[in-house]
Amino acid sequence: MSSIDNRYTLREFVEQTQQRDRGEGFFEMESPRILEVNLNGNYVWSKMGSMISYLGNMKFEREGMLDKGLGGLFKKALTGEGARLTKVTGNGKVYLADYGKKIQILRLENQEIVVNANDVLAFEPTVTWDIKMMKRVSSMMAGGLFQMTLSGTGMVAITTHYEPLTLVVTPNQPVYTDPNATVAWSGTLSPNLKTDITFRSLLGRSSGESFQMEFIGNGFVVVQPYEEVYHSEG
Repeated sequence: MSSIDNRYTLREFVEQTQQRDRGEGFFEMESPRILEVNLNGNYVWSKMGSMISYLGNMKFEREGMLDKGLGGLFKKALTGEGARLTKVTGNGKVYLADYGKKIQILRLENQEIVVNANDVLAFEPTVTWDIKMMKRVSSMMAGGLFQMTLSGTGMVAITTHYEPLTLVVTPNQPVYTDPNATVAWSGTLSPNLKTDITFRSLLGRSSGESFQMEFIGNGFVVVQPYEEVYHSEG
C-alpha cells in the first residue's frame, strides 16, 4: 500500500472514520484508543478530562471532595488531577480517550484489581473503588504511585502506553518491576517497595536512589513499555 492510500475525498473519509454501533453493550471499543460508553439513564465513572465527545443529553459532575469522607479528602489533596473522577449521567453516547493511550476493557467477576490511578479511564457504577498510596513513597515520588483498588462485578477500562505485558507471579517466581512502568496487578498481591541505589546508575539513566516494586505470592502484574513520569502539584 502506497503512502497516498490515506488520502480520501470527504465522503470517503467520513465513511472510513465514522462512528459505528457494534452492539457490544455498555462499553464499546470504537477504536483501540477511543472508548464509547452507552448510557441509558444510568451513569459511569470516568477519568477527569477524558471526555472527547458525546451524543445525547449528558450531565458531568466532578466527584465531590467529601465523597470518600475525610480520608478521601486527604488522598485527593495528594493524588492530584490524575486520580480524580467525573460522574457522567444521561442518555446517549460518551467518548473517552487519554492522550492516545491504548485501552483495555477488563470484566471483573467478584474480583479485585489494583490499577495505577492515572491509568484508570472508566468503570461501571457496580464496581467499588478506593484510592490508596503505597507506604514509604510520600517523600520519594509525590504525585505517582497512587493506586485505585477496583472490586466487585462490572467492567473497567484501563489505559497503557503501547502494548501491555502481563507477568504471572507465583510463590517460586516473584516479579520485580519499575514503578513508572507498572500499570496494574491482581488484588491477591501486596507489593513491597525496594530501594536499589545502583540500579539506575548502572543503567546510566539517572543518579541517586531507585525504587523497584517486588511482587510475591499468586497473581499477575501488568507492565507497559514506557516509564510514566509523575509530577506533584503545588
